[in-house]
Amino acid sequence: MVHDAPSGDATLTAPAVDGRVTPPDRSRYFLFGEMLIFSIVSLVASFVLSYDALVLAGNPDAELACSINAIFDCAKVGLTPQANVFGFPNAFLGLISEPVVMTIAVLGLSRIRFPKWFMFTANIFYFLGVVFAYWLLFQSTFVIGALCPWCLTVTLATTFVFFSMTQWNILEGNLYLPPAALEKARAFVKAGWMTIVLIAWLAAVVLLEVLKWGFFLF
Repeated sequence: MVHDAPSGDATLTAPAVDGRVTPPDRSRYFLFGEMLIFSIVSLVASFVLSYDALVLAGNPDAELACSINAIFDCAKVGLTPQANVFGFPNAFLGLISEPVVMTIAVLGLSRIRFPKWFMFTANIFYFLGVVFAYWLLFQSTFVIGALCPWCLTVTLATTFVFFSMTQWNILEGNLYLPPAALEKARAFVKAGWMTIVLIAWLAAVVLLEVLKWGFFLF
């Protein structure tokens, strides 16, 4: 994730009337680059999951390549109601959302500035996506009783994209925070604490899965 930029590129430009600033190039390239990489990863996983969903729709007894053992069983997960929450395969949502994130990342790397409301809305929608991803992970772990490797890939990638997008929106001032709260949030990001939060979060998820499945998980 992002830390404070080195000398010569360490300061944000003066805030505009709406409180927005231009973050350092280092932050731009790192955060939008991270968003691009992990949105591509999520899109690829969504394509595979969508294909598998169509295969299972045609043949519920089909053997999927990612059905490895009793713990990692994509077919078992894919045949549950949780895999089609909105009446169609959940993976279709990734096919819709990830190209949008990729576009934001590419244009961001090209120094295009989006309207404040647009980036705020994107962050809200992606937050909902993260909540949905972890709800599905909870369902898979504690209700269905099996894990889907490609679903885990989407969850991991979604987490990285959300953290990157949130950091950028804090640095640029897109989240409509009060001035005092915004400055504290920027200091939090620039000090690298978001990286620590991300690592701690992922470590907690791994620990939870190990406690559930034991070391058979590996």
